[in-house]
Amino acid sequence: MTDPSEDRGVAGAAGIRHVLVDGHEHDRIPVGDRGLHYGDGLFETILIRDGMPCLWDRHMARLARGAERLGLPQPSRSILREEAARICGTLDDGLLKLIITRGVGGRGYRPPASPHLRRILLSYASSPNADPIARGGVTIRYCTTPASVNSHLAGIKHLNRLDAVLARQEWDAPEIAEGLMCDDAGAVVGGTMTNLFVWDGVALATPEVTRSGLAGTVRSVALEGAARAGITCVERPVTRRMIEEAVGLFLTNARIGVWSVARLAERCFDPDRLPVALLRRIHQAAHTPEWPDP
Repeated sequence: MTDPSEDRGVAGAAGIRHVLVDGHEHDRIPVGDRGLHYGDGLFETILIRDGMPCLWDRHMARLARGAERLGLPQPSRSILREEAARICGTLDDGLLKLIITRGVGGRGYRPPASPHLRRILLSYASSPNADPIARGGVTIRYCTTPASVNSHLAGIKHLNRLDAVLARQEWDAPEIAEGLMCDDAGAVVGGTMTNLFVWDGVALATPEVTRSGLAGTVRSVALEGAARAGITCVERPVTRRMIEEAVGLFLTNARIGVWSVARLAERCFDPDRLPVALLRRIHQAAHTPEWPDP
């Protein structure tokens, strides 16, 4: 067993506040772990507010869908809840990153017949996000790195994110908050870390996630919120021309909640022309902490 204080020092160097690996307080994993070798696993990034997670059930549902898609044993929700509670209780506001890997396997791609899942939970401190409308919108850009296309992996949050890594290294300018990625056919998939919504003044459209992209938890909140508000929101291929002709754009993910877009390349947008009441409801729902019933 390694010295826990030494482990926390290593984690702290990466901005990590607390770590659990298979329920133990250290930050070491075996070198044979398939998550390290092949990206053979899944992860969720969960907002923490007031010492509790936000959208826990939605994150667990996506994790379960991902496990089924990858042929992994279903993670124990009760164990994840208990370990997440230990992590969340260490800080008021922050992020919980939950990683599931297939564990240690032999050399080669073929997975073990009876894998033993590895659970890695990490917390990061963060400050509450500013109001998505009051901040006046963000500036974004297009990326040249194409989004990966694989219908079997589309929608789930697997560990293979190299397309987003390459896209994110395309800019250093601090005023650029996000980059939009397109697939190999030119359809806009979403941001490197966000889902995109396009507003034409009457209805919303968001890129479908059948071939590429991620089915975000706040994306699902937005889809359901739009339906309750009587606003049509269509999941469909989104083109650059649709974006050029749009009245407004906004982005969602679990950490930011909602970002309205003020500028994309040479095009400026007025965030006040978005369905502001809907955006605020989405943002509030995404930032409301709660533990579901056990």
